[in-house]
Amino acid sequence: MAAWTGERADMSDMVTIPRDEYERLREAAEDLEDILAYDRAKADLAAGRDELVPAEFADRIIDGESPVRVYRDLRGLTQAALAEKAGINRVIVAEMETGRKQGSAQTLKKIADALGVTVDDLI
Repeated sequence: MAAWTGERADMSDMVTIPRDEYERLREAAEDLEDILAYDRAKADLAAGRDELVPAEFADRIIDGESPVRVYRDLRGLTQAALAEKAGINRVIVAEMETGRKQGSAQTLKKIADALGVTVDDLI
């Protein structure tokens, strides 16, 4: 129950509608949000702000494989090439891919930038 604020709602601003009409309106609002989210996603794809990841790569991440490794493979890079592009040591890439190290926030940012993804995509 909401705390009493000392203010009363102006009853002339109240509307009463049947529950089924309320539910229909609520579902329509949710459908509209879905449509707007779809439109934003399509616009991001068209503008190059987002990309589609092929299912085989997405499945690897879902199955627990290192996202660094998966995105590196998706980009067609070797560990050495990714390390060079990110300005880090190749051993760090290898350790992150095998799970021996998580990598600092700074290292994750460098790798994400080199792969053209967000840090969130890698964790």
